[in-house]
Amino acid sequence: MSLTEEMTALAKRARLASRRLASLSTADKNDSLMAMAEAIEANTQRIREENAKDMAAGAESGLAKPMLDRLLLDGPRIEGMATGLREVAALADPVGRVIEERTRPNGLKLSKVAAPIGVIVIIYESRPNVTADAASLCFKSGNATILRGGKEALHSNQAIAKIMVESAAKALPAFPADAIQVVPTTDRAAIPELLSLTNEVDLCIPRGGESLIRAVAECSRVPVIKHYKGVCHVYVDSAAELAMAEEVAFNSKVHRPGVCNAAETLLVDRAIAAEAMPRLAKRLAGAGVALRGDEPTRSLLNGSGIDVTPATETDWDEEYLDLVLSVKVVDGVGGAIEHINTHGSGHTEAIVTGDAAAAKRFQVEVDSSTIFWNASTRFTDGGQFGMGAEIGISTDKIGARGPMGLEELTSYKWLGVADGLVRQ
Repeated sequence: MSLTEEMTALAKRARLASRRLASLSTADKNDSLMAMAEAIEANTQRIREENAKDMAAGAESGLAKPMLDRLLLDGPRIEGMATGLREVAALADPVGRVIEERTRPNGLKLSKVAAPIGVIVIIYESRPNVTADAASLCFKSGNATILRGGKEALHSNQAIAKIMVESAAKALPAFPADAIQVVPTTDRAAIPELLSLTNEVDLCIPRGGESLIRAVAECSRVPVIKHYKGVCHVYVDSAAELAMAEEVAFNSKVHRPGVCNAAETLLVDRAIAAEAMPRLAKRLAGAGVALRGDEPTRSLLNGSGIDVTPATETDWDEEYLDLVLSVKVVDGVGGAIEHINTHGSGHTEAIVTGDAAAAKRFQVEVDSSTIFWNASTRFTDGGQFGMGAEIGISTDKIGARGPMGLEELTSYKWLGVADGLVRQ
C-alpha cells in the first residue's frame, strides 16, 4: 500500500468514526473517559517501558536535554494524564448546547446548536502526554482524532492511544475504535498527504515550534488553527505599584521560562524607569535571567553590577523559551502599545498599573488573544481558565483565539422547526 493509500484509508476510517461518535450520549463519553483513566494508571509499567525505548533512541540520536525532559514519562506524568482524563469527563459536554434561539415572524423557530467539527488532525512534538490530552478533548467534543506526534515519541504515543482505545471499547461496546488513531509512520511525507484530504479531514491543529507550524500551514489544504510563537510582554506603567510589578514580571519570566506564555520582553515607562529598572533588573538577574536591553536600559543599569547585553532589533521578535529577557524603556502606555503591536505574536500581554484608564486603553488597543491587568502572563492556560486540559493556544483571529478547550473544538448547526411552512 502506498503512503497516499495508507493516509487516505486512515482518514476515511476517522470520518466513519466521527459519524458514530455523534450518536454517543454524554454518559457514554464520560464512562469511556473514566475507563481510559483507569487503564492509563493500570498500565503505567507498560507505558514506561515503551517510553524507555523512545528515551534510549533520543539519547543515542543526540536529543537535547530539554527535549529529553519533555519526552520523559515518569510516574507523576502518567498519573497526570489519568487525572486529565478524569477532569475532561467532569466538564460539561459542549455538544448540543443551544447557543441562540429565535422565532421569525412567519413562525419558523430556529436554534443555533453546538456540533462537532468532525475529523481533527493534531500534529505535535516531543511531549507524549499530549496524546491523552488531545484525544480526550476531541473525543468529549465528538470529534475523531488523528494524532501525528514526533518520531522521537512514536512508541510512547502508540502505547497511550492503544490503551485508551482498548479500555474504552471494553467499557462501551459502541465505542468506535477509529475515533483515536496515531499515524503509524514517521515519514514526514505523511503530513502533506493527510492534509490534502479535504473530503475526510476538517481541521488541523499543530503544536510545536514556529518552523513546524509554518511548514504545516504552508502545505495544508485543510483549515489550520495556528499557535505561532509566544512573544509575550509585561508593561510596567508609571502608575504601577513597584512591589506588584516586581512580582508580576518575575513570575511571568521565571516561573517556567520554557513555555509559550512566559514573558520574553519587559517594557518600563520612562517616567519611572530610573526607580523601577534597577529594582526589576536586580530581582530578575538574581534568578539567573540574562538581560538584553536598549540603550536607556543599559544607561540606567550602568555601574549596578548587573550585566546587560545590548539588544538588537531581532531581539524584540524573539521567543527565547529560556532565562533570557529583552528589556526596553518606552514612552508611556502609547509607546508600550506601539511596541507590542509591532513585535508581539498575538499571544499574551500584561500591564501593571493602578490607573484604570491606562489599563482599559491597553486592553482595548493591544492586538493579542489575552491581555491581563495586574496579573502574570503565565495564566494563559486552559486549566487556569477553567477549561480543563487544553488542545493549544491559538494566535489566530478567525475561529478559536487563546486557550482552546472543549467549546473551541465545536462548530454549530442551525435547527429549524415549523408546521408545513413554505417560503412565499
